[in-house]
Amino acid sequence: MKQRAFKEQVFKLLFRAEFNTKEELLNQLPFYFEAGDLTVSEEDRSKIEERLSAVLDSLPEIDEKIASRLKNWKPERIGKVELTVIRMTAYELQTDKKTPVGIIINDAVELARKFGQDGAGQFVNGVLATFVEDRES
Repeated sequence: MKQRAFKEQVFKLLFRAEFNTKEELLNQLPFYFEAGDLTVSEEDRSKIEERLSAVLDSLPEIDEKIASRLKNWKPERIGKVELTVIRMTAYELQTDKKTPVGIIINDAVELARKFGQDGAGQFVNGVLATFVEDRES
């Protein structure tokens, strides 16, 4: 599975975290993968589930970091799509030191454009830029 497809699947599952508890979400995983419109290998499924669990476990810390970076915004004002993209990308920026920052950010902007509202890509890019500054210091 290509990296963008992987990220899109993680995004789709993480988006559900806004509407379900972690336990409910994890219980729904078999149904998600068996729905028929998605075919992934066992290896890819395992990677998706691992990344999802890791991001979910880190959400309190990630949300604190997001809140501290917003200027004239409150986290609850962020659209759910944009928030989900920022959360998963903030996690990736913290943990993936091999992939160039530009690729990570570009993938996030593309997800925001695909699933978010007008201007979502620009908003996500602006918030994530503050995470890049931390990564480089």
